Amino acid sequence: MGGLQRLAVLTSGGDAPGMNATIRAAVRAAAAHSIETLGIMDGFKGLLAGRFEPLDERAVAGILHRGGTILGTARCLDFMSHETQLRALAELERQAVDALVVVGGSGSQQGSLALHSLGFPVVGVASTIDNDLPETEITIGFDTALNTATSYIDRLKDTATSHHRAFIVEVMGRASGYLALLTAIATGAELAIVPEREIALSAIADDVQAAYARGKAHYIIVLAEGATLNAHELADYLSQHPCGFEARITVLGHVQRGGSPSARDRIFASRFAAAAVEALVGGRRGVLIGWRQGGIDEIPLALAVTQATKVTADMLALADVLAR
Repeated sequence: MGGLQRLAVLTSGGDAPGMNATIRAAVRAAAAHSIETLGIMDGFKGLLAGRFEPLDERAVAGILHRGGTILGTARCLDFMSHETQLRALAELERQAVDALVVVGGSGSQQGSLALHSLGFPVVGVASTIDNDLPETEITIGFDTALNTATSYIDRLKDTATSHHRAFIVEVMGRASGYLALLTAIATGAELAIVPEREIALSAIADDVQAAYARGKAHYIIVLAEGATLNAHELADYLSQHPCGFEARITVLGHVQRGGSPSARDRIFASRFAAAAVEALVGGRRGVLIGWRQGGIDEIPLALAVTQATKVTADMLALADVLAR
């Protein structure tokens, strides 16, 4: 175990189903090495405020199936400054913390990288519903968010068919269209609009009209929130250029973040968190625990915060073919 006696864990950025499973596994994996664990409340903001709470094996009982995060989370733009990072480092030292596990997405792992660059032992755990971290094929929370979006769109298709409507369904994903694209494939949507592909309003209207002429009973568009087109702009255009279907907008919003994590997310959360503790016990730091080529991998944080390109031309082509 070396000098690792006290570990801290925080969840940061947007919450994701499976974060509680991650906290639980980190605490119990640490306890197996006789390491004390502290939970930091409300992410990096809580770290700066000194909001540390002891966590033992009983404190994390009964949270495996719960959505959200018992530690709370927050975005902390102040953490981008070097002065703030030094304050965080001083607080970790004041709390006698030997190492830190950061559970979150790109912004959170930029914070991890900053602390690592200052010499503090940090390991990140890939957790974001957007699955927009590079180098790792899987992030905790994505599977549940995908299933949630799929379930809601399945229901919308029933009413879309009944009323012969076009539905524009906005899903999360920030600058990545991966969640939107896979949702479109999983639901048989007619079109996925993602930041990675430009598409003209006129081309969309032509395709909607062609689908109506072929006898389709509905038209489902899955729109990534980070796409250059927005839902209201598209709905207005379709209304001004009649194409057979009335257009309606549904924004799934934060419902995608909530709910009990899927079995897949629970398992990956448990494995990732245990791997994070083992990395720190083994003296490894400055890495993100993710999944590559069929197994858990330790990805250098400097690579983990670069731009991801998971939406491929092949996947886009498949979605188009299957939508006919």
